[in-house]
Amino acid sequence: MATDLIEVNHEQPAPEALARAGAVIRRGGIVAIPTDALYTLVADPFNLQAVLRVFKAKGRESVRALPLLVSDVLMAEDLAAELNKRFYVLARRFWPGPLTLIVPASSKVPLKVTGNTGRLAMRQAQSPIATGLMEWLGQPLISTSANLSGQPTCSSGIDVFGTMDGRIDLVLDGGSSVGVGATTVDITEPYWRVIKEGAIAEKELAEALKGT
Repeated sequence: MATDLIEVNHEQPAPEALARAGAVIRRGGIVAIPTDALYTLVADPFNLQAVLRVFKAKGRESVRALPLLVSDVLMAEDLAAELNKRFYVLARRFWPGPLTLIVPASSKVPLKVTGNTGRLAMRQAQSPIATGLMEWLGQPLISTSANLSGQPTCSSGIDVFGTMDGRIDLVLDGGSSVGVGATTVDITEPYWRVIKEGAIAEKELAEALKGT
């Protein structure tokens, strides 16, 4: 498979670029895009062939869940079995932004996407490209770091192309994406816990959740 690369303005992506990327995703392809938390691979979470392709492209173990990008809290509510007070406190404080929240998945989310755990990681990115693609497609997107499993996440479109050439369909090259990645927090248990610390410190989460 040949991987294509298109240069885009990550703040004001051309409608033609979004349409091309959206068409690739709609037919089960994988696209790399820049976000507010480095580059990510996006694909259709409801297309099981696309889901399997993402695992294969990254060399990722199928028991590991694939996070999703959502356009807003309403989309998150549609994908979750239930959402607790912590979710709304953190989403109101940190979304859109580099915070991924783990919640119970609804039955409409393929079990394979959750790594057979029944739990779903979701994030609303501060990214015109991600938002534009979800508007174009009218659905959430798989969003997993643009790298081979176990390797550093790529921070530029050229890096992604060099690493993932032949493994994915398209790279939207928005130049360098500086940042340390998103923080991931599990709020499904009685006590919340940070799974991976990134741009948002655990201390900030604790302050936001004080009293909940």
